[in-house]
Amino acid sequence: MENQKSNKKFNIKSFFRFADKGTNIDMPILIITLTLLVFGLVMLYSASYVKGIYEKGDSLHYIRNQIVYASAGLAVMVVAAKMDYRVFKRYSKFVLILAYILLVVVLFMPPINYAKRWIFFPTPTHPLVTFQPSEIAKFALILVFADLIQKKGEKMKTFQHGVIPFAVILGSMALLFLLEPHISGTVILFGIGVIMMFVGGTDIKWFITGIILVLVAGVAAVIIEPSLVSRASGRITAWLNPESDLQGSGYQSYQSLLAIGSGGLFGLGLGNSRQKHLHLPEPQNDFIFAVICEELGFFGGMMVIGLFFALLVRGIYIASRAKDKFGAMMVVGIISQISIQAFLNIAVATNTIPNTGISLPFFSEGGTSLMMLLAEMGIVLSVSRYANLERGE
Repeated sequence: MENQKSNKKFNIKSFFRFADKGTNIDMPILIITLTLLVFGLVMLYSASYVKGIYEKGDSLHYIRNQIVYASAGLAVMVVAAKMDYRVFKRYSKFVLILAYILLVVVLFMPPINYAKRWIFFPTPTHPLVTFQPSEIAKFALILVFADLIQKKGEKMKTFQHGVIPFAVILGSMALLFLLEPHISGTVILFGIGVIMMFVGGTDIKWFITGIILVLVAGVAAVIIEPSLVSRASGRITAWLNPESDLQGSGYQSYQSLLAIGSGGLFGLGLGNSRQKHLHLPEPQNDFIFAVICEELGFFGGMMVIGLFFALLVRGIYIASRAKDKFGAMMVVGIISQISIQAFLNIAVATNTIPNTGISLPFFSEGGTSLMMLLAEMGIVLSVSRYANLERGE
């Protein structure tokens, strides 16, 4: 049951309902988040300073911007942690509309590497600043789905209430992602949506039906366009054997595996990666995990995986203790987003799945992503704080 205060007319004080007894926040999730942030900043500098020197003439180019965004993100996280998370429910539709607008606007922006994923605008201190609408869209999806799931309640078992509204939002948003194109973002979006629907109560038979329809559509596509098979087989061959196409699609995976393998158990030492010297593509972003493994070895890589696993486990614990379904589903969505993204990035770096551009949360360069991650973790802290207050902890 929600607190009766949440039904009253909104006023600015509802943004800052401070706890009566200390902070009441979940310290384990806070410590994990701050550890990921600090560890990520250290590794970003180590992975990016060479590229910064060669391409920007400044070894601090990437880390300087990231620290600015990290500082702003921490401030937002503190504010979000002190807010009543239920306030977000009032603005779920507004955030969704804003996300749609931004996803349309980005389609008219100049492309970078053949993709239109960034909105550009000038500022007094920088000639050009960019941000990714996809990060806003992910949060909008989590927010709206959490609101809908709470409102639908037991009706989530039906097709009309448990599938249609979610499929419309998810499908339309995914279409805009594909137009950028942003394949990895689309996969993450679907992953978040499916997990939230499943946990929220959508009947399993609708997921089975969806899988069957996807398989049928795939078979139909091959029948209509047989050339898809030859194109897909080339990508699969490059994935299974990167050395077969070192000048093309196998290059990135091969360099990543080379970096990971050369790290051994204990690594070459912080800052001593060899592959980041213009051999490994995007060492500050998509393949930063390979740099971590090369410099810190197997144990460094396992430390990163362990931190994300700890975040997942603690997030599940917080969601299970939330005082209402809206808060629980918000945490499920946020933790799902981070976990899926981390898994996919590490899977690409280790060539477990075919290569697709995707960042590692808290580690990869990207101001919009980092700020949104910290803001979302602030919401998780808010949910934990109200759950602890409810139990008098």
